[in-house]
Amino acid sequence: MSTDQYSVLGKAPGTEELKNLSSNDVHLTIKDLNAGYGKMVILHDFDLFVSKAQSLCLIGPNGAGKSTILHSIYGFTNITGGAIKMRNNDITHLSPNEKLKHAGIAYILQDASIFPGMTVEENMIMGGFLMDKPSQTRDAAEKVFAKYPRLDERRNQHAGVLSGGERRLLEISRALIMDPEILLVDEPSIGLEPRYIEMVFEILDDLQHNEGKTIILVEQNAKKGLEFADIGYVLVSGQLAMADSGDELLKNPEVERLFLGG
Repeated sequence: MSTDQYSVLGKAPGTEELKNLSSNDVHLTIKDLNAGYGKMVILHDFDLFVSKAQSLCLIGPNGAGKSTILHSIYGFTNITGGAIKMRNNDITHLSPNEKLKHAGIAYILQDASIFPGMTVEENMIMGGFLMDKPSQTRDAAEKVFAKYPRLDERRNQHAGVLSGGERRLLEISRALIMDPEILLVDEPSIGLEPRYIEMVFEILDDLQHNEGKTIILVEQNAKKGLEFADIGYVLVSGQLAMADSGDELLKNPEVERLFLGG
């Protein structure tokens, strides 16, 4: 990480300013979160507020703690302080399975999470492993196939033959089987050709604006992430350094110089 990037620390807005970036219908709240792996603390007194059907993009240098935020929301980290709430329900210490089944939070992994030796349909069915009945899973899968004909046409093919963009579409689609309210999306554009990057962000835009999903994403392509998101948070060394609307951060000369390659 460039030494210059430390210069933005201490410029983060306070709690009320962060809340004002969201509407009154706050969907997910993180307050004073300290979390990491084992004894290593990565996040320090971290706050986050995002409303129903809003999108929030986390940007920052490698090692800043962006993915650790997603991991903490989903239950993959050791949380030593603070709280994560979905509306007024404390979900801080729920397991990943409980987060998915009972809280309606789905995590779309960074890359290579499909099973190449299984068919597209079999991969899709895996998304419903927590459903009570196999028939529920199949019904849910058919709804997703109806939404994405591109996958429906390939349902009997092995997932290993799909293009990079189609694999990412399958990863997103599989996460929709449980009909989550919140999607955690880790590096959706990683490894994709430009045309597939556009496709993936169009899919996420549709899920947010037409299906009311709340989306929290980490995106190394900071410019693309901020163009997509309603809100942008800049992380440096496990701390929130800056936050504003995506549009305002794109126009911020300091953000452009340090994080957008300007």
